[in-house]
Amino acid sequence: MNQQFLESPVRVPGQGEAPALHLLGGPRVVHLGRWLDVPEGGKRLLAFVALNGGRVERRHAAGTLWPSGDDLRAAGNLRSALWRLKAAGIDLLDSDKCSLAVREHTVVDLYVLYGWAGRLIGGTATSQDLSVLKWRTDALDLLPGWYDDWVLLERERVRQRLLHALEALSRELARVGRHAEAVESALVAVSAEPLRESAQRALIEAHLAEGNLIEAMRTYDTYRDLVKRELEVEPGYELSGLIRNFCRSATRTREVLAARVRHA
Repeated sequence: MNQQFLESPVRVPGQGEAPALHLLGGPRVVHLGRWLDVPEGGKRLLAFVALNGGRVERRHAAGTLWPSGDDLRAAGNLRSALWRLKAAGIDLLDSDKCSLAVREHTVVDLYVLYGWAGRLIGGTATSQDLSVLKWRTDALDLLPGWYDDWVLLERERVRQRLLHALEALSRELARVGRHAEAVESALVAVSAEPLRESAQRALIEAHLAEGNLIEAMRTYDTYRDLVKRELEVEPGYELSGLIRNFCRSATRTREVLAARVRHA
């Protein structure tokens, strides 16, 4: 998933142009090349169903989204929200007497993100997955301005999964020799969370993979100063060891080469 996904309709292979629900920087709906105006009550309902795995009991949705009043009133608000969505041309939910579900073939950007991240973290990334670099961390704020408990928990889960995926992406790019992209990916993770040691480690590893010891040392020194100032601690032993081990390896390599030259 990239910036283009956030800003344009999404095509599903074999299905033509599918409706898309954008929760990152949203909620917004795109269908047939048009951004659709989503009624306010409908936004919360779409987001709630999508964030609950795409299917939820009607009573649970009504009680969570409209907690004031009794069950009958909450159920009425739910029916009203569904009617307003359909009146606005947004028919993304299947409903019956018991449950609500996101319609099949609806593209949800959050699900695309989870799939991409899962392949990277699980070591099954495709070549296309490695080309996804144009992240805008400001646009990846899940449902900005929403402070419901069910949003806050999912927002943190998205953030953690994205950071882990970016770190994995950086390491995989470095492994296949795409060093500049590896550095870029790690920098996105670092910019999102400067105190995150695993992100800093991915960045240092990317610099070292390219042979840029000075860049790696500069990154390490900057991070060490940051954690000393903010947390009054030192970087972890594993992070410090990256620089030491690289220097030892480089020294041994130079010694071997010098010995070969002397005996040539």
